Amino acid sequence: MTEDWQNGGFGLYIHWPFCEAKCPYCDFNSHVSRQIDQRAWRDGYLSELKRTASETKGRVMNAVFFGGGTPSLMDPDVVADVINAIKSHWPTANDLEITLEANPSSVEAGRFAAYRDAGISRISMGIQALNDDDLRRLGRIHSAKEALTAFDIARGAFERVSFDLIYGRQNQTAQAWEVELKQALNLAIDHISLYQLTIEQGTAFGDRYARGGLRGLPDEDLGADLYTLTQDVCNDMGMPGYEVSNHARDGAQSRHNLIYWRYGDYIGIGPGAHGRITIDGRRQATVCFSNPKLWLEKVENCTTEKSRSLLDQSEQAIEFLLMGLRLKEGIDPKRFAQIAGKPLPKDKLDHLSEIGMIHAADDRIIVSDQGFNVLNAVIENLIPD
Repeated sequence: MTEDWQNGGFGLYIHWPFCEAKCPYCDFNSHVSRQIDQRAWRDGYLSELKRTASETKGRVMNAVFFGGGTPSLMDPDVVADVINAIKSHWPTANDLEITLEANPSSVEAGRFAAYRDAGISRISMGIQALNDDDLRRLGRIHSAKEALTAFDIARGAFERVSFDLIYGRQNQTAQAWEVELKQALNLAIDHISLYQLTIEQGTAFGDRYARGGLRGLPDEDLGADLYTLTQDVCNDMGMPGYEVSNHARDGAQSRHNLIYWRYGDYIGIGPGAHGRITIDGRRQATVCFSNPKLWLEKVENCTTEKSRSLLDQSEQAIEFLLMGLRLKEGIDPKRFAQIAGKPLPKDKLDHLSEIGMIHAADDRIIVSDQGFNVLNAVIENLIPD
């Protein structure tokens, strides 16, 4: 019998927790460390792969993602050993996608060929801005010139290279963003991620904002205008959005991230990594210890998971909505009913359809362009009582 997770696929996320510097907007589990024992981390990952493979024997691995932190600080030999172990533990799809996140410093760019030889098939590069003033404001340690050079090198080594930009920056106008976005799209190969700057608690930007020191951020109206502008320009230049913040040419969508958004199963390995794994028909949420030193210590007795909890039908239904409605392809309401044990409320669907927030049919529910501007409110309206 087909289990629900098979509608989304099966993936693996590996978290590398180290960075050269901590960006002031970042709330990811990343740490700056002068000395990193690469061999110890390799052994830790190999141990965790063996442990998690024992629970998921026979599953076909669709995608692997090395995230962080800055995984391009990993030795290519470590990456190669990890990929070889993955392929020894699971059968893999013919079109297996293996992505590695990279920062565009010149030192790391020289390693791209080695990562390709190790088995990486796709690079996701954190460029964030194409001008030096905004890069400095964002706390990035590379220049725009270094970013473009690194991108050229990556493009020479890999067929698939994506990069990220952040917009909604301090004092950024719609006109300036349009110029920068068009420049980025002319560079892009087949995929680009465009994130509107959000101020998160617990970050340097969050503290600065609370003190009134982070001036020039867009108000709500300008933020909505920037989002709409982004969608229009990307559509016009052949890179339509397939998710709230992600754009790709046809067939070039990030397969790993689609596993999240289509509510498949994925293993999370490494400090702070999250996972969703279905065992004996029951979907479980896993969370690893976030402190790198503690995580390495816990590897020795296979206790790196801080928690593992069963998700009830209501929790799964909410997650399915939160993930699936981010996609331009929307969700299958019949699948929702199977997960939740009841259908989506018809009165709410009718109301959201009438006011133009969604397009609802028997086989698909899709958020409209208008609805994407207030996506959280749309999802909140659909969550069953």
